[in-house]
Amino acid sequence: MAEVMLAELSDRALDVGAHLDAVRTSAVGAVASFVGTVRDHSPDAAGEVVELEYSAHPDAAGALAEIAERVAMEFEGVRLAVSHRVGVLAVGDVAIVVAAADAHRGEAFDACRALVEAVKAELPVWKKQVLADGSHTWVGSA
Repeated sequence: MAEVMLAELSDRALDVGAHLDAVRTSAVGAVASFVGTVRDHSPDAAGEVVELEYSAHPDAAGALAEIAERVAMEFEGVRLAVSHRVGVLAVGDVAIVVAAADAHRGEAFDACRALVEAVKAELPVWKKQVLADGSHTWVGSA
């Protein structure tokens, strides 16, 4: 049976180690992880990105849990942990952490990627990219 060990939005720094610890057990032979960080550039911004501001729909925390549960159902035996930041993040800050554990690496990798892609496509979180010149651009979904 697949399990979601952690699924949350946070306005505080994300702890990568806590996500890895949340999915580990003696039956786990592989943990795959993804750590998304704020970078200083974006293809849809005409200038240097200096910070991101993530805004979430009031139902976003529940949506994140539902996304994780749905992905878990696709992967028998996988254990998942996912968190996404909200608020203002500087370049280099961690915006999303996903960890997927399974007895085998292939399933762990596949589940990790599936969860990242689902969150990016479906989570009702939007980001405002603030540029060095003070201008900003909005990106539809985190």
